[in-house]
Amino acid sequence: MKLSKYFVPTLKEVPNDAVVASHVLMLRTGMVRMLSAGIYSFLPLGYRVIKKVSEIIREEMDAIGGQEFHLPGLSPREIWEETGRVEAFGDILFQIKNRDYVLAPTHEEIMTYHARNVMKSYKDMPQIWYQIQTKFRNEPRPRSGVIRGRQFLMKDAYSFDTSYENLDQSYGLHDKAYRKIFDRCGIKYFVVGASSGAMGGTGSEEFMVQSDAGEDTVGYCENCGYAANIEVAASRIDVKKRDEVSSDVKEIYTPNIKSIDELCGFLNIDETQTAKSRVVINDGKPVLVLMLGNEEVNETKLESILSGNVRPAHPEELVEISGAEAGSIGPIGFKHRIVADLRLKDANNLFSGANKTDYHFGGIDLLRDVPSIEYYDLRSVQSGEGCTRCGSNLAVFSAIELGHIFKLGTKYSEAMGANFLDENGEAHPIIMGSYGIGVDRVVACFIEQNHDDKGIVWNKTLAPFDVHLIALNMKKEDVVKNAESIYSKLIEEGLEVLYDDREAQAGFKFNDADLLGMPLQIVVGEKKLKENKVELKVRKTNERFDVDVNNIFEKVKELLM
Repeated sequence: MKLSKYFVPTLKEVPNDAVVASHVLMLRTGMVRMLSAGIYSFLPLGYRVIKKVSEIIREEMDAIGGQEFHLPGLSPREIWEETGRVEAFGDILFQIKNRDYVLAPTHEEIMTYHARNVMKSYKDMPQIWYQIQTKFRNEPRPRSGVIRGRQFLMKDAYSFDTSYENLDQSYGLHDKAYRKIFDRCGIKYFVVGASSGAMGGTGSEEFMVQSDAGEDTVGYCENCGYAANIEVAASRIDVKKRDEVSSDVKEIYTPNIKSIDELCGFLNIDETQTAKSRVVINDGKPVLVLMLGNEEVNETKLESILSGNVRPAHPEELVEISGAEAGSIGPIGFKHRIVADLRLKDANNLFSGANKTDYHFGGIDLLRDVPSIEYYDLRSVQSGEGCTRCGSNLAVFSAIELGHIFKLGTKYSEAMGANFLDENGEAHPIIMGSYGIGVDRVVACFIEQNHDDKGIVWNKTLAPFDVHLIALNMKKEDVVKNAESIYSKLIEEGLEVLYDDREAQAGFKFNDADLLGMPLQIVVGEKKLKENKVELKVRKTNERFDVDVNNIFEKVKELLM
């Protein structure tokens, strides 16, 4: 491809909101352009990479028996209502006004719809169906370029089995396929245990890339390899030690005290002597959530424990529920369900709200005074806490989710009546799995891990072109003649070549070549041609070789291996 005719609108400057490396470089190299917040057009250079990632995915999915579909992005709303996910997705789900349709953020319902119409017998399974399709999610705060957008390209696959044992096999096949896909793409990743969230199911894992641009937070142990999304991660941390003697409960006047910090300052106590209260509504019923000091509730863990719909109690509801305004609520006398973090298990001599505005209790003994309390792991792990497997310190950092695999079980088949008959003629719901990869994210994550201050550093697998051929002076007949000859021969040998045939200064061409980042550069200049040589530069290492014009292909092949 001749650069003089190729649409590659490179930039020196980018918008101020482009701060993530992949976002900046995808804009500067002309791979993408933003159409609206969270909506990007892939231009020719970027789309070449998308197609290469997609083809790798197809090859590995086909290798495990996957069959490719192409489902519509527009779905009847009534199918989504069968599983209750119109409500579960909430505002993230794009819904067509005055129409009974949604723009699909994923395709579990649609695949299940097709399965229930054709899979009537155990003989029809196992099946693995997949597609590479555009998805839509109404992200309230799209950011980081294509990493978190409102429209994105996704590979989603679905397995259909007759037993959980067979589901385990399908899940394992996808796990291995995903590792091969990311290995082939040249991405450094790790696998974490994760929450299934709105997808539901009995188990899931995420394939993650460490990055400051990540929207997820993970806990990771370098010593033993334990890794988990912060939504489900656990750590070794001491339970609050119980004092030998429990004080009597006493009521304390605490005017205008609304926070733990204010309470500690007013009473001159440490926050580890306090229990912070929060009221949520779980399927219409109040629940008091109790945490040690200023520790925050992990929302995903809480929702998993309570199940059903969970929302914060509104300020106007608190007095009716507890008898007090926010800041004065506590476990003693609370007439509804109480759950507490494990760090508070059987703790005594605590300070917490008295369920009376502007009053707190001191001397609370949870074992003595709140016998109905339930204890769970409700907190988010912190860096430096002990690993639950080996005791080493955990690191907590940001990461980007590349892929996510789920054991859905019968969540969708039961809701949508997708049943099969077993060997004895008995009906059972189909057992399903769901497996996704963000294709755009694969590209962005590769760039996040493979760039320098000059631009992108592509590998041969994902590079838009294998070779960037640079002719230094298009006014020199000898330069043009040799560059054109090299260009034709490399193409004949099956290589993908980007040929900079523009009439521009050498420095400008060199800067563009480093910015675009093809694995190998071939520089054709008047000076070296006098010795019948050209210069080859390896973009990743900056190594340079003077090569005889007649031996170019052999050296190119050697360097690209």
